[in-house]
Formats: sequence, C-alpha cells, structure tokens
Amino acid sequence: MSRAIDKTGAVRALGAMSGTSLDGVDAAVLVTDGRDILGFGETGYRAYRDTERAVLAAALGRWEGPEVLAAAEVVEAAHLEALRGFEGIDIIGFHGQTLAHAPRTRGTLQVGDGAALATALGVPVVWDFRSADVALGGEGAPLAPFFHHACARHVGAEGPVAFLNLGGVGNLTWVDPRVAEPEAAGALLAFDTGPANAPLNDLMQARLGVPFDKGGALARRGVVETGALELFLAEPYFARMPPKSLDRNDFAEMIGLVGELSDADAAATLTAMCAAGVAEAMQHCPTLPSKVLVTGGGRHNPVLMKMLAAGLSCPVQPVEDVGLDGDMLEAQAFAYLAVRVARGMATSCPGTTGVSASVGGGTVSLG
Repeated sequence: MSRAIDKTGAVRALGAMSGTSLDGVDAAVLVTDGRDILGFGETGYRAYRDTERAVLAAALGRWEGPEVLAAAEVVEAAHLEALRGFEGIDIIGFHGQTLAHAPRTRGTLQVGDGAALATALGVPVVWDFRSADVALGGEGAPLAPFFHHACARHVGAEGPVAFLNLGGVGNLTWVDPRVAEPEAAGALLAFDTGPANAPLNDLMQARLGVPFDKGGALARRGVVETGALELFLAEPYFARMPPKSLDRNDFAEMIGLVGELSDADAAATLTAMCAAGVAEAMQHCPTLPSKVLVTGGGRHNPVLMKMLAAGLSCPVQPVEDVGLDGDMLEAQAFAYLAVRVARGMATSCPGTTGVSASVGGGTVSLG
C-alpha cells in the first residue's frame, strides 16, 4: 500500500486538471501532508488537439450517449500522456473532465476512469471528487477553496484575501487565513461568479476559428454594448445568495446577446460581462478582502484585468505576485485534495459548496 494512505507525513502528490475552457490537461506536483503546503514540484501541460477539443465540445451538456463515451476516451488518453512523465509520485488526484453540472436536479458528471489510470500508472489515484458532496445536498463546486485556504496561509496573508479563478466559469474564494482549519466557521466562502472565458472562447472559435482572444487584442478594439450588459446583470443568478455554482453552458444565451455586434464589440462586451459578474459577486463577501488574487487563463487577458481593477474596490493582482503559479493552481489543488481524501479529511463544507456538513469526497483506486 502506498505511504500516501498513511496517517502522517509529507507525500509527493500529483494533481491533474482539465477545465471547462477545454484547452488541455494541467499537471503539477505538490508536497503536502494534507494540511500545509510543504513544497511545489514539477509541472506539465498537455494541450488538446483540435480534433480532441471538438470531441469534448460535442459532449458538453450531455449526460450519456456515444458523445460522452468518446469524450471519456479522449480525457483518459490525454491524461495518461500528461501524467506518465513524473517520477517518485505517491498519489494522484484526477479530476476528469466536467461535461454537465446540475447539482439541484441531475447531479454532476466528470468523465474519465480513475481506476484505469491507477492500473496504467501503478500509483493510487483519487477521483470522483464531487459526487459525495452533491449526494449530501452540496453544489459539488467549487472544490479548490480548501487549497486556497492553504495557499493564503502559505504566502503569509494576515487577513482576508480572495482568490478569483477565471477559467471557463469564474469562481471566487474568500479566505480568512486567521481561522486555522478550512472547514471551520468563518474560514471560507466560495461560489461561482458567472461565466468567464467560455462564452468569449466559443465566440472566437465560431467567428474567427481561433480558440481564444489572445492578449485581449480583439476586445481592446471594441466598445462595450451597455444594453446587453444590463440584460446580463438582470439574470436572477447574481441575486442568489452563495454558495452557488454554474454549468459551463448556463449562460449560453450570452452569445445571442452579442449576436448582432461586430467581432470586436462582441468580444469587448463578453469580456465586460465576466468582469461585471465578479463585481456583483464581491457584494456577497463577509468583508472586503485586502486583495483579489487572480488565477486561471483570464489573468493573461490585460483588457479583462483592467476591467476588474476598475470595477472592484480592492487591488487586483495575478497570483504570481505572491509567488504562486496561476496556470497550475487548480492542478495543485487536486493534488492537495487527493491527500486529504486518502487521509479521511474534509474537502468541502457548508461555506464552499452549501453541503449540509463537512465532507471528504472522492474514490481511492489503488491500481
């Protein structure tokens, strides 16, 4: 049995994340005991090929059928490639690829067989992180907040800070690092802020045949359509109290709101919608954080970062400013959560997903 299942001691955990932006598989090593971050290790990235991305896109929003099976094959093959190059790994955290997320009705679906990966790699794999949370009434998302709490303590934050992940969907974690345990009352509040990169990426692919607005170049040339922005902010989701979460396609009608606009104006308006959703989300924070630390692909878009800085009442910085890796933070999070699952520790709580009690979700496959 791997020493990662032991109750004490530091382990080298490898986390893998394939997000709703459908860009590829991030992989990162974290040294941790399941409570503290003890060191950061190697990282890797395996991009999805255009043909693979098309298979995944065709399966989005589906719960079963041949499209889902085809997507699972792509996810498993890409993860095997991404994870094989790492050595000395005690345990792997495998998130899989989210295809559909409706926790209040049908549940949540992440494809990819962690047991098959454990057998192929010869290393214990923790997977299916979200199902237990949903079964206990939680949203099943976001799951990175417990790691954000560890990050805030690791970088020496002295008071509340916020982590903003801008992937396909945006999510915010308000952290008070003065509270020692992430599941304790007052330590965390987390929820999805609204769509982030997904609508803009879809627009770029549909209109221009490119996967994203590199450097915000197209949005920079456009003008925000305020009428569309107002319709977007009228969505009932923004008034709902957190915790709350979204599926990638919950705001798919945003593309329709900008359908008559030029490419540049449409890109500018979708970018503004992402920033406006974050501004609305900040109103739910228990107190104003000292700073918002941005992770995920959205932080590479200077137009979006400028809009965020203009709309928020506290400093907005990429997480690199405090010594973290914004491209790998989610992969590191699932490395961290894998160790917690293997050691019987909580991975979500009422303040992060709305689950009825703290729960440690996940299946451990020894291989």
